[in-house]
Amino acid sequence: MFYREAGDFKVSYEQDSQTFPIKFDRYRYYFVLLIAFLVVPFLINDYWASAILLPFLIYSIAAIGLNVLVGYAGQVSLGTGGFMAVGAYACYKLMTVFPDVSMFVHVLLAGGVTGLVCVVFGLPSLRIKGFYLAVATLAAQFFLVWLFNRVPWFYNYSASGQINAPERDVFGIMITGPNAPAWATYLFCLVFLTLCAMVARNLTRGTVGRSWMAIRDMDIAAEIIGVNPLKAKLTAFAVSGFFIGISGALFFALYLGAVEVGEAFGITKSFQVLFMVIIGGLGSIFGSFAGAAFLVLLPVILKVVGVDVLGWPTDIVAHFQLVIVGALIVFFLIVEPHGLAQLWRVAKEKLRLWPFPH
Repeated sequence: MFYREAGDFKVSYEQDSQTFPIKFDRYRYYFVLLIAFLVVPFLINDYWASAILLPFLIYSIAAIGLNVLVGYAGQVSLGTGGFMAVGAYACYKLMTVFPDVSMFVHVLLAGGVTGLVCVVFGLPSLRIKGFYLAVATLAAQFFLVWLFNRVPWFYNYSASGQINAPERDVFGIMITGPNAPAWATYLFCLVFLTLCAMVARNLTRGTVGRSWMAIRDMDIAAEIIGVNPLKAKLTAFAVSGFFIGISGALFFALYLGAVEVGEAFGITKSFQVLFMVIIGGLGSIFGSFAGAAFLVLLPVILKVVGVDVLGWPTDIVAHFQLVIVGALIVFFLIVEPHGLAQLWRVAKEKLRLWPFPH
């Protein structure tokens, strides 16, 4: 029987506070990692990589970053697309200026640059919050897109205004450019997603995460009991920007290959990542994965069912997708604010008692 705790004895505080206290959860986690690293690379093809797996991995990192800021720290942000653009352009400049440096270093440095930029735009959070902070981050979105469009240095004075990812390899295997195999780009993104998820999970369970949640629940009370609001809010913006910058760098270099900032990182991108967090669940790492998976799979499923099976026009299917996403956002905000993650938690609780009624 799944999710039974008989035999799961805790003899220390570490065992009682572990991420997966039930053995089945731990085995399921290791099994999923094993499949993802050792099985999927041998089965993947270009369609699965470009349509499902790469978008899911990259958007999951972005959703984790935004969830740190919105779900755990309670700071509203509508500038995710702009911050992803910072990561993309920082990665592009590093790739062209330092061609011999490893791609791992480029992506991490792009995340660090984005974290610093995010902290700068997070300074207003020390004085304003709620709707006013949302407007401030929305201004950051438009300013960053304008900046990358207007300053030719960022796109190396290209006549088209686009940035194109140069070909780079890791351990002799090409991971960027048209000749990069699908399994290599998949594994590169998977490594970063795994590391980001582990870092985010440990941060949110520690002192830093508790300070974020204290500021989120009631900032005045948190300050009274000793939480430094300056440190808590700016660290939330820094960590969130770091993850979002990594996702922007991967989105540009490994997924798209060529980027025009207004099309790839416009306001639509900010709302898309925000919808992932709302549907998946605020304040949940698993919710970030669930929201990203839902919004990545939804258009693929609608295309297969609506266009291929039912023969509907593609524009009708696209509008139907917007209707479904909008309806689900309203539903989750009213009925279940914690999203798909809470539904999964409730299902696990039911399984722990099934078939008994209570």
